[in-house]
Amino acid sequence: MAAHRKPRPRSVSGNTARTAVGLALAGAATATVFEGTGHAEPNLTPAQVKAKVDRLYREAEATTEKYNGAKEEARNAERRLNTLRDEAARKQEALNEARDALGSVAAAQYRRGGFDPAYQLMLSSDPDRYLDGAAFAERAGDRQASAVTRVRNQLREIEQLRGAARVQITSLRARQAELARYKKTIDGKLDAARRLLDSLAPAERARFGAGPASADRASRAADDGRDGLTAPDSGATNSRAAAAIAYAYSKLGSPYVWGATGPDAFDCSGLVQAAYRSAGVSLPRTTYAQIDAGRRVSRSELRPGDLVFFYSGISHVGLYIGNGRMIHAPNPSAPVRIAPIDEMPLSGATRVV
Repeated sequence: MAAHRKPRPRSVSGNTARTAVGLALAGAATATVFEGTGHAEPNLTPAQVKAKVDRLYREAEATTEKYNGAKEEARNAERRLNTLRDEAARKQEALNEARDALGSVAAAQYRRGGFDPAYQLMLSSDPDRYLDGAAFAERAGDRQASAVTRVRNQLREIEQLRGAARVQITSLRARQAELARYKKTIDGKLDAARRLLDSLAPAERARFGAGPASADRASRAADDGRDGLTAPDSGATNSRAAAAIAYAYSKLGSPYVWGATGPDAFDCSGLVQAAYRSAGVSLPRTTYAQIDAGRRVSRSELRPGDLVFFYSGISHVGLYIGNGRMIHAPNPSAPVRIAPIDEMPLSGATRVV
C-alpha cells in the first residue's frame, strides 16, 4: 500500500513572487498617481483640471512657505553653531597657553626638589635673602593658584560651549530633515499638477496660464508696465515703496521657482522680499512673518507699496501697485505678472514703510 503524505506547502518564489510583487506595485501606482488626489481621474473636464491644479499649487505654496521658514531656521542654527565653534576655539587656545604656563612653574618646582621651606631656610647661607625670596615665592604661589582657578573656569566654559554646540547641531539636523520632508511634499504636488496640465490640449493649457501664449501675455504686460514705472504721481507711500514697485516691474515675466529670492526667479514671498531689499528695507523671508513686518492696513487704506496677503493660512503675497492690482509671482505655470487682487481671497495687508 502506498504511503499517503501531506503535500508540502509551496513557497512563494520565482515567477509567483514576481507576479505578486508586480501586482502590488501596479496597485500602489494606480492608487497614488497624484499626491493629494488619491487616484487617477482620466476624464476630467478642463475646468476640473484647473480646479485641481489650483488646489495643488496652493498646497505646494503653503508648504513652500514652511520650507522657507525651516531654511531660515537652519541658517540661523548654522550661524550660531559656527559662532560657538569659533568662541570655543579661542578659549581652547587661551587654555592651552595657561596650561603651558602652569607646566613651566611645575617643572621649576620639580627641579628645585620641592624642599620643605624650613629645611631650605636652615641650609641657606643667607637667611635674610632667603626670607625675602620666600615671600616672593609665596606671592608667586598665590598667582599660581589664581592661574589654576582660571584654567578650571576656562575648562568649564569650554564644556558649556561644547554643550551649546551639541544643541545647535541637533537643531540643525532637525531642520535639515524638515527641509527634506517639505521638499518631497512640494515636488510631489508640483509633479501632480504638471501631469494634470499635460493631460490638456495646448490651447486649454494656454487659457490657464500654463503655455506659450501666457508667456507672450506676460511679456507684453512687462513691456506695457515699464512705461512710466517710476512716475512721481504713482501714489506710493514714499520713495522706498516706489523703489520696491520699480524693482517688481523690472521682474515682470521672471519665472516662478519655489524657494527662490531672485534675481532671475522668485516665489511669492521671495519677490516682495527682493523688491524691498532693493529699496534698502529688510523683510522676513516668509509670508506669515512678512504680514507682521509693518502696520496692518485695511483694504480701503491700500496704497502702492503695501503688501497684500491671501488665503486663510497667509500662504501667498503680492506687492500692491494701485487701482486694485498687484505684482506677484503666482505659481510654476505663470511668471511674475500683474493681476487683480480680487483673483484670490484677500486675508490682510501690511504697510512696511
